[in-house]
Amino acid sequence: MGTFDIRGLRRPVVVAPMAGGPSTPELAAAGSNAGGLGFLAAGYLSADGLAERLTAARGLTTEPLGVNLFAPQPSAGTPEQIGAYAAQLAGEAQHYGVALGDPHYDDDAWAAKLDAVFDLRPEVVSFTFGLPTEAEIARLRSAGITTVGTVTTLDEAWLAVSRGVDALAVQGPGAGGHRGTFDPRAAPGSQSLDHLLADVLAAVDVPVAAAGGLISAGDVAGVLAAGAVAAQLGTAFLLADEAGSSPVHRAALQSPEFTETVVTRAFSGRYARGLRNRFIVEHDAQAPLGYPEIHYLTSPVRKASAAAGDPQATNVWAGTGWRQARTGTVAEIMTGLAPV
Repeated sequence: MGTFDIRGLRRPVVVAPMAGGPSTPELAAAGSNAGGLGFLAAGYLSADGLAERLTAARGLTTEPLGVNLFAPQPSAGTPEQIGAYAAQLAGEAQHYGVALGDPHYDDDAWAAKLDAVFDLRPEVVSFTFGLPTEAEIARLRSAGITTVGTVTTLDEAWLAVSRGVDALAVQGPGAGGHRGTFDPRAAPGSQSLDHLLADVLAAVDVPVAAAGGLISAGDVAGVLAAGAVAAQLGTAFLLADEAGSSPVHRAALQSPEFTETVVTRAFSGRYARGLRNRFIVEHDAQAPLGYPEIHYLTSPVRKASAAAGDPQATNVWAGTGWRQARTGTVAEIMTGLAPV
C-alpha cells in the first residue's frame, strides 16, 4: 500500500472530486485541514492545469491530498448518432447565440496526468470510469501513492482489487454527477448503496469508502456503522465557501423551482445525476451515448446558459440529498457531518 492509509483520517469524511468547476485547491485543502481528505478533480483539465492546482493546494495544507483521474474508456457513440443529436440541438445553440462544440474523442490527457501525479506525488490517486493497468497502478504505488478505485458494482470491485488498488470507493445510485460505471454502454446499477456496500465488504479485504447520495451526519454514521472506513460526499460541499460552484449552480440548488434529480445522458453522453431542468426534459429521450463527444458538443450551450444566469440548459449536477446541502465554510460543514 502507499504510505497513506484512509483508515487514519481524523475525520472519516472524503470531499469528493467534482470536475468542471466545484473542486478547487481551496476546497481540497480545507477538507484535509478539517481532518478529512480533500480531492482535486483532474477531469477536463490539462496536465499542466492539474499540476498548477495540486501545487496551489499543497500551499494551503500540510495534510494529505487526493487527485481523481478519469480512466480512459471507449466511446459508446457513433458519428451518425452524434450528428443526429447535433441537429436536435441546433435550436438551443441559436437561442443562446453560440455554435455547438466539436464532438471529438480524447482520453482526457491520461498519460500526461499520470506523469503529473507521479511527479507531484499526492498521497492518494483515485480513478473514475475504469481502472489503470496493473503496471500503471504499480508505478503509482512505487511512488508511495495510495490508489483507490471507484466502483459501482460487485464485479467492478473484484476487478479493481485484482488489478491491485489499495482501497475502494463504492458509489451508490444516489450520487450526483457522473456514475463511475466502467462500461460506457451499461445503464448505471440501481442496487442501493446499503446493499452494494454490504456485498463489497463481504467480498474484498481492502478498505472501503462509501459514496453516493450521502449528505448528512446520519448518512455518514450509517455507512461507518456498516463497515465503511470513510464516507465520501460531494453534493454536501457544493455550497461551501471554498467550492468553485458557479453562481447559477448555487442558486439552482437553493431554488424551490427544482423538485427532483434525474439520471441523464443529455449533457455529456454518459449517465449523470442532476436537477431536472428544461434541457433534460426536452432532449434526454433523443440523447445518444457517446462520451466525451456529447460533452464537447453541448459545452458551448451549457456555458452560455450558465453565463446568462439561466439554469435550464446547463448541467446542475446534484445527488439525491441536495436539499440538505448547507452553506458555510468547509470546516463548518465538516463539523456538522462528523465529530473528531
